[in-house]
Amino acid sequence: MDSDVLIVGAGPTGLMLANQLIRRRVSVRIIDRHAGPSLQTRALGVQARTLEIYRKLGVIDRALELGRVGTGGNIWADGKLMAHIGLSDAGGAVTPYPYILILGQDDNERILGEKLRDLGGAVEWNTELTAFAQDDAGVAATLKLPDGSQRQHHSAWIGGCDGARSAVRELSGIGFPGAPYEHVFFVADVEMTGSMVEGELNVYLFREGFHLLFPMRGKDHWRVVGILPEQLRSQEVKSLDAVLPSLSDEAGSNLAVRSCSWFSTYRIHHRAAERFRDRRAFLAGDAAHIHSPVGAQGMNTGLQDTYNLAWKLALVVRGRADPALLASYEAERMPVARKLLDTTDRAFRLVVSDNPLAGLMRTKVLARIAAFVINRQRMQQTAFRVVSQTGITYRKSALSRTVEPMPESAPQAGDRFPWMTLQLGPDGPDEDLLDALDDLHFHILLFGQPAPDDVIGELGELVRVHVVPEHAANDRQLADKHIPKPSFYLLRPDGHIGLAGMRPEPADVAEYLSETLGIWG
Repeated sequence: MDSDVLIVGAGPTGLMLANQLIRRRVSVRIIDRHAGPSLQTRALGVQARTLEIYRKLGVIDRALELGRVGTGGNIWADGKLMAHIGLSDAGGAVTPYPYILILGQDDNERILGEKLRDLGGAVEWNTELTAFAQDDAGVAATLKLPDGSQRQHHSAWIGGCDGARSAVRELSGIGFPGAPYEHVFFVADVEMTGSMVEGELNVYLFREGFHLLFPMRGKDHWRVVGILPEQLRSQEVKSLDAVLPSLSDEAGSNLAVRSCSWFSTYRIHHRAAERFRDRRAFLAGDAAHIHSPVGAQGMNTGLQDTYNLAWKLALVVRGRADPALLASYEAERMPVARKLLDTTDRAFRLVVSDNPLAGLMRTKVLARIAAFVINRQRMQQTAFRVVSQTGITYRKSALSRTVEPMPESAPQAGDRFPWMTLQLGPDGPDEDLLDALDDLHFHILLFGQPAPDDVIGELGELVRVHVVPEHAANDRQLADKHIPKPSFYLLRPDGHIGLAGMRPEPADVAEYLSETLGIWG
């Protein structure tokens, strides 16, 4: 083989997959048909769950350096501030990143590209996949090189991270049903002042549509996203000047634009691939699903796709797990993408509808409902878990098992294990679990009990065991997260709970690792 995995597409999704595989000692080749990284992009929001993954990858400081922390959101209707949400209040107990980081796709690609180079990898630009065939032995791909010549590349697997027009998906014959929305949207990078709350997302709802204003790095720097006014939709709009009257009407007469460095119009699609896998070929990110911009979910969902896939694929490539494990990628990620597509599509249609009744709903009803929800702490917390993607669960996955019933309020198999700070040694310091538990191993956490003899058998290379000591501070954390004593949790490398129960019998752990995951000793 020329490489274990050929990755097609060097956007955030492909770069994340490359980084995660290389960290796990898998050889990759990553190609992209474009001449270089994105220079101007529409994807903006990096959610808390992605920031947790960035921390594991060692790039969180760079992301925070380049991004702008959005600590809250504001909903305006008919020029009036209707609701405000402080994200730290809603997510402060859920994640160390209770905010949205405003960081463009181009900066995300820069960060992940820098990490890839640190790990010894490199993107091959101007290199295009033109054909591939697969059989039981592997994948034979035909690549068009920068000089126009063609060359064969042999790999065991191929990852399609090549966007909405994915060659991997089309060459695999996988359908991509869906449609574009009828509206034309615009995006602009603007230096301006006005009524908007500095450092926070501002959503302006009005009878004919909406405007989103994202705070960007730098003084008075905003990214504006909106719908072209109806009278402009049949025209070729090339500058902010054409939409400025509409923006000023809703954002206030005191809106002052000093400069506009970028303006573009575009259409949005909503689509999901019929399958996320064809034998040795996998789809992830926009190649598998594209969404409306509601909730800033698209790029984050693609990054989580590859975080889910990478640890499984690495175990198979390295001969430590049966290839049957890979079936869980599609089984776990497709429901997430389709649910997201359904919810964002319904919300987006309400937000953009031209129907007069929908306009009334936006400005009178929806804004008031939002204000009601935002003022209820439990509803805030629920909404934060959805938007931040920390609430994604794989409870229905074949990889999620419970040895014996757990309390209903306790974390369940398939859930992301709660973030907390614990003393993991009898006399040790408090440790943040994001730092204490690496994502290259499985981890067994034992609460209120010692470790059974030989609980992991011959798999000590892959599994780490942590006996959480009795301590008042630990007990407070466990009570806050509803973790019973005694109990145990076996965490997958991606931080989701694979196996849970009250007492870990070595036979149960061995059966889970060998039979459920297909891991070999």
